[in-house]
Amino acid sequence: MTFDDIKGMDLAYEEALKGFNEGGVPIGSVLIHKDGTVISRGHNMRVQKNSMTLHAEISCLEATNRVPASITKNCTLYSTLSPCSMCTGSALLFKIPRVVIGENETFMGAEDWLAKNNVEVINLKDARCKDLMDKFIAKHPEIWNEDIGE
Repeated sequence: MTFDDIKGMDLAYEEALKGFNEGGVPIGSVLIHKDGTVISRGHNMRVQKNSMTLHAEISCLEATNRVPASITKNCTLYSTLSPCSMCTGSALLFKIPRVVIGENETFMGAEDWLAKNNVEVINLKDARCKDLMDKFIAKHPEIWNEDIGE
């Protein structure tokens, strides 16, 4: 973990709060180049956009527009929650070599798939991320279950 990882997670958490305040699932994501440039930001917008697939990481990657893998292979993807298989697949497709997550107690995504593909995975175990998810799930368990395919 580096100071930059803390700053990156702070930005992802801002996105999660934005989603929460919009009435959506509070998961945020940020893509940051190794030179420190924020490439894109996004948050889960499944509720807001009535979408089946607009998870935070997908929203973030969508916001990059048409950035080639020659850029993304030099980036870190930050997510406040462990990425699901859909989001993991997107990170692998675009050759993102590093994923930093806020927490994986609420949901254990496809971290093993990332690791098997030589992606560095760092879990910050950020209590803010866990607390925000707990608050949302207590209030909207049906939306949460829908979000994780249950």
